[in-house]
Amino acid sequence: MTQETTIRLLKLAAIGSVCFGLALVLALITPLRGVFDIFFDLVHYPLDGQQTLTSDSGRVLAAITGGLMVGLGAIVWRIVQDIYPQDPATGGRIILIGVWTWYLPDSFGSVMVGAWFNVVPNTVFLALFVLPILLQSHSQRAPEG
Repeated sequence: MTQETTIRLLKLAAIGSVCFGLALVLALITPLRGVFDIFFDLVHYPLDGQQTLTSDSGRVLAAITGGLMVGLGAIVWRIVQDIYPQDPATGGRIILIGVWTWYLPDSFGSVMVGAWFNVVPNTVFLALFVLPILLQSHSQRAPEG
């Protein structure tokens, strides 16, 4: 995988993080709430309509989480823009430590509260960041032939 492709994929993952975070915050005041009500119900499988974005605590946690997701996307974008092109190893390490330290406690906590299905979208989201970096690193180490 070329460095340009890796940068493009990481920027798309960063944009995805920002979009998810903004959607979560906008769900507090728009019809997007219905989408997140379904998402919350799904991660607390089975689908029974019991989990929604209606409690005061749930709404403030959605605001906090949405803001953190926007921040994560913005930080990854700047790393990919400012560090990764000149030093892919350092840029990749910074991104990887960030996404792994999000993924592990988020997924562990989800399992602990019975929202085990949240690990599935977490893993997909993690892969959007990890796979391009690992594939780029692997392609740099592979012998040319």
